[in-house]
Amino acid sequence: MSEQQGTLTAEFIAQQRTRLLALRQELLGGEEKTIAGERAAEELHGDEAEELEDEAQGMAQNEVNQALHDVNDQRISDIERALQKIAEGTYGLSDVSGEPIPKARLEVAPEAIMTVEEQSRRETGQ
Repeated sequence: MSEQQGTLTAEFIAQQRTRLLALRQELLGGEEKTIAGERAAEELHGDEAEELEDEAQGMAQNEVNQALHDVNDQRISDIERALQKIAEGTYGLSDVSGEPIPKARLEVAPEAIMTVEEQSRRETGQ
């Protein structure tokens, strides 16, 4: 057992697992609501003549939705990996360096699979 695992109690890890499962469901449910909302709006306004401003606004909204979808996809992937790490007994250790992830970070982001520095490098593509 690693030093980090020694500081993470079985109770803490069980709580994190519960949080991760709820977070995954929330994110997956949010995706379904977005798609359903887009369909409902299309059904409601589908026959109306679109103006150029409406089309531009729709394109901008699609870009925002795609960016959110990409972020959610990555977050869901991290949640799945964190759940896998719990099952493996390596939760709380970085996938990149194997270094302990501070408990305070795990409390804020239970899906954290890297240290803050490693996550920052991933996000900036370094």
